[in-house]
Amino acid sequence: MLTLPESWANALAEYTAGAAWARLSGRIAAERRSGTVFPPEAATFRALELTAPEQVKVVILGQDPYHDAGQAQGLAFSVPEGVKLPPSLKNIFRELADDLQWDALPERGDLSGWAEQGVLLLNTVLTVRAHEANSHRRLGWEEFTDAVIRAVNALPRKVVFLLWGAPAQKKKALIDTRRHAVLESAHPSPLSAYRGFFGSRVFSRANAILNAAGENAVDWGRGLWNKEEGKLL
Repeated sequence: MLTLPESWANALAEYTAGAAWARLSGRIAAERRSGTVFPPEAATFRALELTAPEQVKVVILGQDPYHDAGQAQGLAFSVPEGVKLPPSLKNIFRELADDLQWDALPERGDLSGWAEQGVLLLNTVLTVRAHEANSHRRLGWEEFTDAVIRAVNALPRKVVFLLWGAPAQKKKALIDTRRHAVLESAHPSPLSAYRGFFGSRVFSRANAILNAAGENAVDWGRGLWNKEEGKLL
């Protein structure tokens, strides 16, 4: 059986008490027995481990984990220290630098520093078969992440949802837009970034919404530069 971080157990208790959770757990266990699955089992719920429900103030939705060895680490769009930046993450950093008027692009792809500040980096599907993009679609993860979004939607604090691309934007129906903020744009993939992700200024807009709600802004530069080279902003 899949094991949730303790901090999320109560928030998702209704979902995990049902048959869908047991069915998903069995399917993912079978996938791991039959071949290589990313991220490693221990990192499946890393996004939830680093960002407890009461800490969530921004949600960034991805599609599914990177499917090549060494890339997926349980955080949407993030890669471990020392791993080459994937194209979508490069575009995220390009927009981030333009938006916040940085004079250099981030060097590191590990977004743990965002997660630790309350940015829930959630893929809509949390696992993938090695070298087969979107291969765990329709195994049941979509229902699980719907439950996560509903739990976040129920929080008393204002949350900013960044919905990049059509699949993420389908989740808007689960969000009470009278209480929470939704910022939509094209996906940062090279196939679509020029159709509205570049120039969207989602990072500064998210911080402006948080500040207006009395919340601390996200330090989007945390952990993305090499301290030894003095490039922290």
